[in-house]
Amino acid sequence: MTHPKKVTERPAYVVESVDNALRLLQILRDVGALRIKDAAAELHIAPSTAHRLLSMLVYRGFAVQDTQRVYHPGSALEAGPAANDWTLQLTARCRPHMEALVSECNETVNLVIRVGDQVRFLWSELSTELLRVGDRRGQVFDAELTAAGRILLAELPPDALEHLYLQRDEPRGPEPRWRDRRMPAGEFERLRADLAAVRAAGFAVNVGRTEEGVAVFGAAIRSPAGKAVAALAVAVPVTRFQRHVEGTLVSRVRRTAHLITADIDDLVT
Repeated sequence: MTHPKKVTERPAYVVESVDNALRLLQILRDVGALRIKDAAAELHIAPSTAHRLLSMLVYRGFAVQDTQRVYHPGSALEAGPAANDWTLQLTARCRPHMEALVSECNETVNLVIRVGDQVRFLWSELSTELLRVGDRRGQVFDAELTAAGRILLAELPPDALEHLYLQRDEPRGPEPRWRDRRMPAGEFERLRADLAAVRAAGFAVNVGRTEEGVAVFGAAIRSPAGKAVAALAVAVPVTRFQRHVEGTLVSRVRRTAHLITADIDDLVT
């Protein structure tokens, strides 16, 4: 015998700004497109307030804005929980190494995992430079666009990569347009070739692909068995990119990733 689901009562003390942000998430989920004026009317708030709320959703990856200034669901809105139950422990083990790397290069260092065709930023250790890349904790990006994502995708078997990205004739079930990362055969083959080069080099670079004015160097963190389980992504202002290309940053990132492997032998196999 099943019992009817109990309806959750509205809390006696409501944090209005939080409630409004959550309502915007619900509207984006259910409607799929939203303008500032419509958001303001729906929530009975000023357009300026709606704009600030939507801007925060964009920053955290829960919304994206198109060229017509219409907001759509972002990749984070569809991100389910990570299948791994050790992400908190992984973060704790990585943080001292990340802090040491920041002290060496004074650039922002991120810990990233891949979930399907997305990457998630578990932690950020920030540079102390005035011009620096900020905190990315909790953000979600399309994996093939990021340095961390590309170094992790480069480790996938061919059939797994095809499953994620190769556009096929047969239907794959309902999938929202903005989250369909599959591509035609020609584009997929270019991605495969790029990832092969990344795998051969042992690191990946992203210059302005996900954020204007930002360059990122990514290296894989491996389990003791050699499987790539996460990545370090060092984000730098593009004005310092060439200096790091010609310097020791890549070797330092790879060395840090290697040191982390020794600290996670009891977490992953």
